[in-house]
Amino acid sequence: MLSPFERVIDIDLALGEGPVWDEDRQALWFVDILAPALYRLDWPSRALTRHGMPTEIGSLGLAEGGRLVVALRSGVHLFDPQSESLTFLVHPEPERTMNRMNDGKVGPDGCFWVGSMHDSSPRQPTGALYRVTPEGTSTRVVENVHVSNGLAWAAGGRTMTHADSTTGVITAYDFDPATGAMSNARRLALLSDAEGRPDGAAMDMEGFDWSAGVSAGCLNRVSPSGDIERFPVPAPAPTMPCFGGPDRRTLFLTSLARETSQGRVAGALFACTATVTGVPVGRFGAPPTP
Repeated sequence: MLSPFERVIDIDLALGEGPVWDEDRQALWFVDILAPALYRLDWPSRALTRHGMPTEIGSLGLAEGGRLVVALRSGVHLFDPQSESLTFLVHPEPERTMNRMNDGKVGPDGCFWVGSMHDSSPRQPTGALYRVTPEGTSTRVVENVHVSNGLAWAAGGRTMTHADSTTGVITAYDFDPATGAMSNARRLALLSDAEGRPDGAAMDMEGFDWSAGVSAGCLNRVSPSGDIERFPVPAPAPTMPCFGGPDRRTLFLTSLARETSQGRVAGALFACTATVTGVPVGRFGAPPTP
């Protein structure tokens, strides 16, 4: 189902995360949360462009007019890659100074869905999941989360997944792409450290959720009924998969730096070819998926 992975960047990452395929530019955007920096990898040429950020950047999404929506510790902003300017939109939880923004993705409703996480150890359930509209309205939709992660939507936008990396639970919801309403929460999977606790995720066109097993060096492909197929990857701590390339069959994978018995392994960006096609991501401010 997956060809061998190859490393596709020359730089090391501290906490690689958030890959997003940009079909218009034929490029992959991703972040190093701790650098903090936003990167663009031009896929045809493999040219890499770096944009420094003022604070930790947890995630990003595509936005209208060639801009990006980015989740910084200081809140959600719009970023213009041409001018490198940031425009503040909203901070979902300014009172929760113990948290930072983490995994985020544009949903089929054209809104930016972004979660937060408790930013010290041991993790406490102070995080949450938010729905941010293009007008700058933020609504808290899930509470009592340690590390919000694993956002993905099935083709057609009728199913959404969300995970808490600390508890290892992946939750599936029925989703209304017209309104962003979530319902019928159910446990899709519970993954231990040995099985690969859920980090970032991506959905394929067959309705399977690809979850990065950050604690076990693997990708877990979870069926709609909760059956799991596990794929080893060449990184001890993978953080998020993303389908891209001209046919959305290139599977990109970010990772974070981790100490192992053989020494420190830096974070990186990998790519392989999959036999399945990925679900295209939404665009911030675009009309909902019909």
